Amino acid sequence: MSKRKELLIGMLKDSDPDVVNAAAAALERLESRQSLDEVLDQLKKGGLAEKIRAIYALGTIGGAGVLKPLVYCASRPEEDIRSAAVEVLGDLAERSTLPALLEKLNDDNSAIRAKAIKALGNFADRGLNIHLLPFLKAGDGLTDVEAVLALAKTSDTLLEERFIALASSPIAATRAAAATALGMINPA
Repeated sequence: MSKRKELLIGMLKDSDPDVVNAAAAALERLESRQSLDEVLDQLKKGGLAEKIRAIYALGTIGGAGVLKPLVYCASRPEEDIRSAAVEVLGDLAERSTLPALLEKLNDDNSAIRAKAIKALGNFADRGLNIHLLPFLKAGDGLTDVEAVLALAKTSDTLLEERFIALASSPIAATRAAAATALGMINPA
């Protein structure tokens, strides 16, 4: 690997800009592969804090190679690890991870359910509304808020009346989310 890196570094000084660009892209791929291996090692062998940092690092690295470890982490028994993995999967918004995120809507921990709802909102897919609508009735100021904001991202005007109803919720966070949602959906 170091032999390839040295050669590519030397190619960065080539007189042809296409060669320089190709060498830079190749170096970037090599470094991300190397850092992915290091992050995966940290995820396997580190303590809780290192594992959580590794999960967020996987989100930064991105690409298909990080999805399987993140989906695995989303199913771990440790709440902190599950929570971080669900958040990162939501940020990546890869369709192949939808089943894992949908599964987290039934998590025992309401904060993880809320993160799963928020993650699903990043897809802005009206097809997911059926999974999110039940959370509008939660009345907990957490999952209902995330559901309102996730549903608003679909700009589905059919949800307007539901958002209007939530504007009179006894929970301030829910009312604020309803107001935000009403400003997000397109007028009919």
